[in-house]
Amino acid sequence: MSQNTSQEAQKEPISAPAAAAEEQARLRTLTGFWKFVVVVMGASSLFLALNQLLNWGFFIGVTLLDTAYLYVLGALLIGLVFIYVPATAKASRTRVPWYDAVLFLLTTAVFAYFAFNAHRIIMEAWEFMAPQSAIAVSAVGWLMLLEATRRAGGTAVFVVVGLFSLYPVFAEVMPGPISGLSQDIYTTLAYHFTSSESVLGIPMRAFGELVIGFVMFGAVLQYTGASEFFNNVAFALFGKVRGGPAKVSIFASGLMGSVSGSVVSNVLTTGVVTIPAMKRTGFSAKYAGGVEACASTGGVLMPPIMGATAFVMAAFLGMPYGQIALAAAIPSILFYFALFMQIDGYAARHNLKGLPAHELPALKKTFAEGWQYILVFVVLVWLLLVEQIESLAPFYATALLLVINQFSPKYRLNWSKLMNLISGVTASLAELAALLAGVGLIIGAMSVTGLAGTLANDLIYLAGNNVYVLLVMGAITSFIFGMGMTITACYIFLAIVLAPPLIASGFNPLAVHLFMMYWGMVSFITPPVSLASFVAAGVAGARPVEVGVQSMRLGSAMYFVPFFFVLNPALILQGEMSDVIVVVITAIIGIGLIASALEGYMLKIGSMHRGALGFIARLVLFAGGVMMAIPGGGDLGLSHLQLTFGGVVLAIAAALLTKLAQKVSPLPTAA
Repeated sequence: MSQNTSQEAQKEPISAPAAAAEEQARLRTLTGFWKFVVVVMGASSLFLALNQLLNWGFFIGVTLLDTAYLYVLGALLIGLVFIYVPATAKASRTRVPWYDAVLFLLTTAVFAYFAFNAHRIIMEAWEFMAPQSAIAVSAVGWLMLLEATRRAGGTAVFVVVGLFSLYPVFAEVMPGPISGLSQDIYTTLAYHFTSSESVLGIPMRAFGELVIGFVMFGAVLQYTGASEFFNNVAFALFGKVRGGPAKVSIFASGLMGSVSGSVVSNVLTTGVVTIPAMKRTGFSAKYAGGVEACASTGGVLMPPIMGATAFVMAAFLGMPYGQIALAAAIPSILFYFALFMQIDGYAARHNLKGLPAHELPALKKTFAEGWQYILVFVVLVWLLLVEQIESLAPFYATALLLVINQFSPKYRLNWSKLMNLISGVTASLAELAALLAGVGLIIGAMSVTGLAGTLANDLIYLAGNNVYVLLVMGAITSFIFGMGMTITACYIFLAIVLAPPLIASGFNPLAVHLFMMYWGMVSFITPPVSLASFVAAGVAGARPVEVGVQSMRLGSAMYFVPFFFVLNPALILQGEMSDVIVVVITAIIGIGLIASALEGYMLKIGSMHRGALGFIARLVLFAGGVMMAIPGGGDLGLSHLQLTFGGVVLAIAAALLTKLAQKVSPLPTAA
């Protein structure tokens, strides 16, 4: 964005959010010896991943088993959580205390011990016949991993993981639906660290094979100026249209969120530019905060990267990540289209203009300065979808970006900047590795007791064999867990507990897993937690609860869309192409009508805020939108064609009612 725009944005008073300060100060600022340690261990972990994925054979004469590879990754990364993340909010952010150094060394030693004994673990079946030394090391590792999980994921994740990790000890005394085969405490702890179903289960395998490269790619993109480029492109494209800054937020936050995978950092990166600009052009503070909260939340659901959760999903489903990214494209487009329509309607009703053209960056100049990001994304998508080398694609894309970046005077890396980059990448990898290894304890507990195999039938029975009740149960459970856990931890838990019964009920497996991911994200914009809304409220200078309520209304598509695609997988590109085309078109129209009804503005018709008749018109339009978007067949008793026809009739009726309301009712006062 131009300097003028930045200066104007600064004229708008911004209340520094407490959440922003907390996010920025959450990690220690490392210097000297400890910075050297994390840079060496982080660089070693990336080299190890490349050696394993590219089969370099660097360790001559040593066959590195997959389990040994993951143990070594854990030794290099998980203990660093104690170096980066202080134990409490009041702990020092500049000095590493002795007890954190001890925890770091213990954690590293535990994983190094199992890496050294990787062959023996397999040959001697340690998961059920571990020697006493391995049991003792497992006990220490369990304590270390729980604390690392608490620091990386929060108290809620710590409590859930801790309780579930000990579930095998009490499995036989639990109530019928959740009872299982008990194991003693020694077998349980050894199983967690020596089997390939717990600490080294699906989450950690996904980390070692897929996630590590994409986390690195996202961090390098941000470090080399991608966020500035995304903002400038968005302002150049949409800055001068009505409601321009809000539409800029959609585009910039969608791109940035896809890269970063973090809702909060997305709000703090793009929101500090877009929210003041929205307020300056006439948007209320609560509306501006709500727009940014929704746009940043949706970014995590936007291909091509989608954060770490999508890669774990690929491991659970055993399918290429590119297939998941393609499937997620239409639902994310529907979400952003609904948000765009509501913003456009709000701007039209309140006659809000865009920013002056002279304050906006030139599109041609912006692309000339940032062409490398487009090239890198094209290469990444080509490697993912055409070459289908998901594990190596981010490494190749990162290498290309770093080479091109050295020709940029502004972002060119010197030795100091390179160390800072590696330190930042390592911090992200360490937290994610600790979280995924910790959540793996849940999988291990359910695996060793046999609960995973019986829980599906029990849940179906509790739902009365009604698949729709089970679906609603899944949505509510996803929302509740999403309030207290990171999206990745929430998804993994639900993929174990709820995915099997939903799939057993006949729903498409990919649709079910995306459904849980969407509903796990809902808590970011839904009170009482609504973390994205609270952070955006701080930037906007608005009351958090008001921003939360506004976010719910603006992000309403996130509540509807998952039900649509789980009931008809054509929305995630599963099925015959003719069905996919028809369903996608009607869904786009339907979502647009729903958004128009919620905002109270109908394109080419005008405002629907005209007394009781206008309110009735909005209800009719909403019903028409639902009929257009919802899939036909099944228990509804209506075909897709019949529903579409009904939706068209209701939309026409709503337009006529709106015209009538505009004639008989006076113009409303500005909201």
